[in-house]
Amino acid sequence: MNAITDRIERQILLQATRDKVWHALVDAESFGDWFGMRLKGQRFVAGETTSGHLTYPGYEHLLCELQVERVEPKHLFSYRWHPYAIDPNGNYAHEPTTLVEFVLEDHADGTLLRLVESGFDHIPLSRRSEAYRMNSGGWDAQMQNIQRYLDGR
Repeated sequence: MNAITDRIERQILLQATRDKVWHALVDAESFGDWFGMRLKGQRFVAGETTSGHLTYPGYEHLLCELQVERVEPKHLFSYRWHPYAIDPNGNYAHEPTTLVEFVLEDHADGTLLRLVESGFDHIPLSRRSEAYRMNSGGWDAQMQNIQRYLDGR
C-alpha cells in the first residue's frame, strides 16, 4: 500500500466549542447543511446507513449513502462510503468503501478537527486516481464549509 495515495488527511482549527463542532458532525441535519446533503429527519446511528441526495448544483440526482461505523461522543465520528460515486448508472455495491474519520481535539483557541479518509488503494484501478483527486479537493472545500457553518452559529 502507498500511504501517499491511500489516505487523505486534513485538519482545521475551528473557533468553536467542542460541543458545537460535535453537534455539527453528528446531528445528521446539521451535517447535511454544511456538507451538502438532504438529511432532514435522518439520524446517524452506529451500524446503520444514512442516505440523502446531494444538494450541490448538478449533483442533486445523486443519492449518497453513509454507513455509520463509530460514534464516540465528542471525540470520533466515522463512516464508510463509496468515494466519488457520481455515475448515476454506476453500480458501486460490489466495490470496497473508504473509511472517513473525524476526530476532535481540544485546543487553546477552539477545537481541532482532524479528518482522515483511507482505503483508496482498494478502490478499482479504473477510478481510483480520480476518486482520490476529487475527494482530496472536496475535503479542502468541506473544511471551509464546516468553518463557515460554525461561524454562522
